[in-house]
Amino acid sequence: MRLLNKDLRLQDVTLMYLTVLATVVVLLVASYQAPAVHSRPALAYHIPLDPSGQLELSWNISYPTQEVYLELKVKELHHGILLGMSDRGEPTNADLVLMWDDGHKSYFGDAWSDNEGRVMLDAQQDYQLLETHQSTEGFFLLFKRPFSTCDPHDYIIEEGTVHIIYAMLERPILSLHELNISRLQPGVQRVLLLRPDTPSPALPRDVRTLEVLAPDVIIPTQETTYWCHIYQLPPNMPKNHIVMYESVISPGNEAIVHHIEVFECSPQMDTVPQYSGSCDSKMKPRKLNYCRHVLAAWAMGAETDFSSLLPFIPECTAPLDSFCVFVTGRRDSSGIRLWYTPSLRRFDAGIMELGLVYTPVMAIPPRQRSFQLTGYCTAKCTQTALPVGGIYIFASQLHTHLAGLGVRTVLVRGGREVDVVQEDKHFSTHYQIIRVLKKMVTVLPGDALVTKCTYNTEDRNKVTVGGFGIMEEMCVNYVHYYPRTQLELCKSHVDTDYLQKYFSLINRFQGRESCSCPQTTVEEQFSSLSWDGFSGEVLNSLYLTSPISMHCNQSTAELFPGEWEKQEIPVVMAELQRAPYPCELSRRASSQNDNPTEVRSDGSV
Repeated sequence: MRLLNKDLRLQDVTLMYLTVLATVVVLLVASYQAPAVHSRPALAYHIPLDPSGQLELSWNISYPTQEVYLELKVKELHHGILLGMSDRGEPTNADLVLMWDDGHKSYFGDAWSDNEGRVMLDAQQDYQLLETHQSTEGFFLLFKRPFSTCDPHDYIIEEGTVHIIYAMLERPILSLHELNISRLQPGVQRVLLLRPDTPSPALPRDVRTLEVLAPDVIIPTQETTYWCHIYQLPPNMPKNHIVMYESVISPGNEAIVHHIEVFECSPQMDTVPQYSGSCDSKMKPRKLNYCRHVLAAWAMGAETDFSSLLPFIPECTAPLDSFCVFVTGRRDSSGIRLWYTPSLRRFDAGIMELGLVYTPVMAIPPRQRSFQLTGYCTAKCTQTALPVGGIYIFASQLHTHLAGLGVRTVLVRGGREVDVVQEDKHFSTHYQIIRVLKKMVTVLPGDALVTKCTYNTEDRNKVTVGGFGIMEEMCVNYVHYYPRTQLELCKSHVDTDYLQKYFSLINRFQGRESCSCPQTTVEEQFSSLSWDGFSGEVLNSLYLTSPISMHCNQSTAELFPGEWEKQEIPVVMAELQRAPYPCELSRRASSQNDNPTEVRSDGSV
C-alpha cells in the first residue's frame, strides 16, 4: 500500500458520484411540473453528490438508443440547481443543465459556460425533460440525453471517468447572463457513468471474509512510503476462491492511503520469512521477491458501494490458498477485505500488469501540455506465456500518478487494433476504480497489448521520471482475466543503450560534454538537460522508434525463457475506428428545437 504524506493536498478523495448533463433549450416549468408522457425508466444506479446528502443522482443507460436517463433528487430546492460536466471538473468551458426561477416562473434549460465561467443558453436543446414532482423526500427532476449530441458545447459521454460539477442556486435568476459558475464555487464529483448493462452476480451463500491489514504502522514523515507486511493464512487452509474484495481504510487516513496490493507468495517456497517494514529497506528478505502474484489491487478513489467490490464472474475467481504479502506505510491499519468461498469455480482468475516498468528511463519533460508514453506486451511474450486457447479479460484497473490525464490499452492482432480493452480520456489518479468490461476481450498467443498514457506537466519545471514516488510517474493497467497463467507482468521500457545515445546527442547539441560515468544516474542525466522544444521532441521520437527491453515475467519474478532485450516495438498498421454516433449518421444535431416550451400547471404543453 502506498501512503501519501498528509501535507500533500490530494483533492476530492471522498467518493461520491453523480451524473448530469447540460444542454440548452428553455423549458418553462410551472409549479415544477412537466407532462409524464414517457414510461418511467428503471434507474439502476444511485449516488450521493454532496457530503451533506442534499443531492442524489440516479441513472440508467440505454445502449440501443445511446441515451442516458438521469433523475436528480434535491431534498430542499431553493431557487434552482446547476449540474454540469467538464474535462477535469473545471467550472469553465462546461456543459450544463439547469433548473432555475426568476421569482415568478421556473425554467429548465441546456447551457454552457465560457472560459471565464459565464453561463450561456445553448441554441440547441439536447436534454429532454421527462418528469418533475415534489414529495416528502424532496424535489425530483427526470430527464435524458444522448451520449453525443454533435453540439460543440456539449460533453461527449464516453466510457471512463466523468467529472461532474454541481451548485445550488440560492436566489432568483432574472437572466442566465448574470450567472457565473466560478463565483458559485461548485462542488466536483467523479463517476463512471457508462457501465455494463448486465447485473453483478449475487454473492454465494457460503461466502466468508478475511481481512489482510497493516499492523498499526506509524507512517513516516517522507513524501511517499511503501510498506511491506507478511500475512500468513491459517494453517492447512484448503483452496478457496475470492469472489469479491474491498478496501479497509483506517478512519482519518482516506486522503493519504494511495493504493494497496495483496500478493501471493510462490507455492514453491518452503518457508516465508516474517517481515513488516519498508519495501525499500535493505533489511527486506530477498525471498519476498518471489511474492509477486497479484491477488487484489485497490487504488484511491475506488468506489466502496458497488464498483470497487470486484464481483468475479461466476465461472472463475482468484484462488486463495497460499501465503500472502501485501504492500502498504500518522498510524495506519489499512488493508483489503477478501470475500471468498470454498465452492470452487471452473477456472482460476488472475491479475496481470500491463504498461511500463517502474523505471526512470521513461521520463516526461517539464511544461508539457500533452506527452505520451507507451508500454508494450509483445506478441513474442504472449506466444511464449499464454495457453493455446488464450485468456479472457473481464475487468481492468488503470493507474498513473498525479500527472496522468488519460490511459488506453488496445489489443493488436496481425498489426491491426482489434479491440479496446479499456480507455479513459478523463482519467484521474483520485478515481482509480476497477472497471468491469462491457464485453470480455479475448487475448490469443501472438497478440500484443499496447498501453498508452497521456500526461500533463505544465505546472512542473523539472523532468518527471518513472518510479514509485507520487511525484514520479507510472503507466499501468491491472487486467483481471481467466484462466490464470504464470504470466504475472508483461511490460516494457526503452532500451538503455539507445537512451544513452539520446543524452549524448542532446548534450552535444546544447554544447556540453556528455558523461555516461557509472556513478551518474539516469535521473541526474535527465536533470542536467536544458528542456526546450527540441529536446522534448527528440525524446518523444526516441520512445516511439527505439527498441525496447521486455519484462515478460513469471509469478516467481523470473523472466520466461527467451531473449527479451532490444526487441522491436510492435507495429500497428491500422487503428481501431470508433463507431459513429446516431447524430453523426443523421448529419444533423440530435435536437433542433431552440424554442422555449411552457408547461402549464395542469401538465399540458
